Amino acid sequence: MSGRKRLAAAGGRHIETITSYQEFAALAPAWDHLWQRADGLVFQSHAWIDAWWRTATRRDDRDLVIGLVWNGAALEAVLPFATIRRRGVTVLEWAAKEHSDYGDALLAPDGNRDAVAALWWEIAATGRFDMLYLNRLLPDAAMRSIIAPDLTAGTLRPNHRSEISYRVAGPWQRGTDWFEAQSKKTRQNYRRGRKFMEEGGALRFRLMGPDEPLEPVLARVTALKRKWLQRHGRASDLFDEGTPALAALVDVMSRLGILHVFVLELAGTVVAVSINVVQRRRMMAFITTYDPEFERASPGMVLMMDYIQWSIDQGLEMVDFMCGGEDFKRRFATQSETLVSVTGARTLMGRLAMLADRAGHALRNWRAQPPVSGEPADSAEPSPSHR
Repeated sequence: MSGRKRLAAAGGRHIETITSYQEFAALAPAWDHLWQRADGLVFQSHAWIDAWWRTATRRDDRDLVIGLVWNGAALEAVLPFATIRRRGVTVLEWAAKEHSDYGDALLAPDGNRDAVAALWWEIAATGRFDMLYLNRLLPDAAMRSIIAPDLTAGTLRPNHRSEISYRVAGPWQRGTDWFEAQSKKTRQNYRRGRKFMEEGGALRFRLMGPDEPLEPVLARVTALKRKWLQRHGRASDLFDEGTPALAALVDVMSRLGILHVFVLELAGTVVAVSINVVQRRRMMAFITTYDPEFERASPGMVLMMDYIQWSIDQGLEMVDFMCGGEDFKRRFATQSETLVSVTGARTLMGRLAMLADRAGHALRNWRAQPPVSGEPADSAEPSPSHR
């Protein structure tokens, strides 16, 4: 069902909110042009959100809520939201939230910010949700300036959930410069891992070619990820057997010309894989996995060190491990960014849900407190990746 209605806004702009997939699909040309003008990340591309919607689970519980600002025939801003119903509460969140490391609006650099603010208020006034939850906001996210008045007024508030993004950046001119700057133990572990694997055959690190079929390596990634998730008691519908989501998302990366798949092969068998994208002169790691049968040799660590060196040799300015505070990322990081989240309620049901969330968080913190002693408490571990 369409919720389309255009309203006049500041500077001769018009705003509207669409909720039907057919209208969303028709936006592709205008959205793609804006995405290029705004230097948007893959997560805010039309193709990414389309791939998510076509493969999403629980589709009956979801709706698109896409806010648009038009300057004549030109699309000037997109607020890419969706709703999901959980336990009777309708939550407004980022479209493709489950598969996106960074959430944000998509704004033209010369766009009218008053019109964007009017669009934000129009979405809030439509009554399509009980509460909102916007997460994975980088410090420079465009959405921060849009919601700043709401945070000041108290209608939105910071949520207790935050995540971390670790990065590698520095003055190195060559990959070998970075390698030699690592600790002696790290260099030894890398060489020992390679030597251990080489006892089983020829070991090769490489970037897959653009014409190579992706299906075999995606099947390998899915199998290895399922094995790792089962071993650690976790789940992700991205890697469920038979799900089309991973292939659809990787296809988007490929069509946009930003996909980089690195593999570590031992005697012709893939023992580690990293599915990455390159944007804004950054190598951005989307999925990294390895064969646990070779865990003693740390093939994932070897692969990461190889593609970090490759990235520096190619003149890239940063390796961004994206969302997730795992120790293997922290070990190499020279920088980090905290990804914050905000929440707010529109209805009584939403306010009750927020109260229940805060109470649950407080209870978990209380239960996690160490026994009273003279020992200082350990700091909390960063949140792991959602993949």
